[in-house]
Amino acid sequence: MTLCGFWNTPRPGPPAPPPRRAEFVPADEVASAYRDTPVALPHGQVTTQPSLIAMMVSALGLTGDERVLEVGIGYGWQTALLARSAAYVVSVERRPDLVDEARLRLAGQGVGNAEVVLGDGTLGMPTRAPYDAVIVCTAFPRVPEPLVDQLRAGGRLVQPIGQGGQERVELYERRARGPVHRRAVTAARFVRLYGAHGYDQP
Repeated sequence: MTLCGFWNTPRPGPPAPPPRRAEFVPADEVASAYRDTPVALPHGQVTTQPSLIAMMVSALGLTGDERVLEVGIGYGWQTALLARSAAYVVSVERRPDLVDEARLRLAGQGVGNAEVVLGDGTLGMPTRAPYDAVIVCTAFPRVPEPLVDQLRAGGRLVQPIGQGGQERVELYERRARGPVHRRAVTAARFVRLYGAHGYDQP
C-alpha cells in the first residue's frame, strides 16, 4: 500500500461549517452537487447521494472519539463528513487519480484528521487497526474478512450487501464469533467492490 496522508494542527475556536459537497465533485458536475442524487466520477464511479451518506454514517453511531476505516473514497466528501464526526479517519481507495483528487480537496478544506491510502480496500489497513467503525461504499455479497478482523470488539460496520446494482445496506457489530447483523439500513444501488476479498479486478 502507498500512504498518502496529511496532517494539520487543529485550531482553537468554533467548529468549522460542514464541508460543501460542491467542493468534492468534478468542475462540470458542480450544479449536480446541490441535488440529492449521485454525481458521476471518472472510471464509471459515482458519489453516494447525500441522504444515503447520512443514513450510513448515522448508523455507525459516532460520538467523536472513534477511529474509522472508510473503503472507497470518491473525491472525499464523505471522508470530510466522517472526519467531523470521529477522531481519525483512514480511507482506502484503489484508483490513484481518485486518491490524488481526494487528498487535494480534503487539504483544501482544512481536514487534518483524515489519511488517504492507495491500496486494496478489501484488505483494510491493518497498521492503523483496530477501528471502532468501518464504512464500505461499494457492494459485495459478504463482508470481507480482513475488515472484520480489524474491527474492535463491539465496533460497527456498514456495507451494501449484494452483487452491485441493487443492494441492502446492512449494519453489523463485531462480536467474538464474528460480525453479527444488527439491522438493515436501507435499499440502495452501489458499484461493485473489487479486490482480493471482493470481485476480481475488471
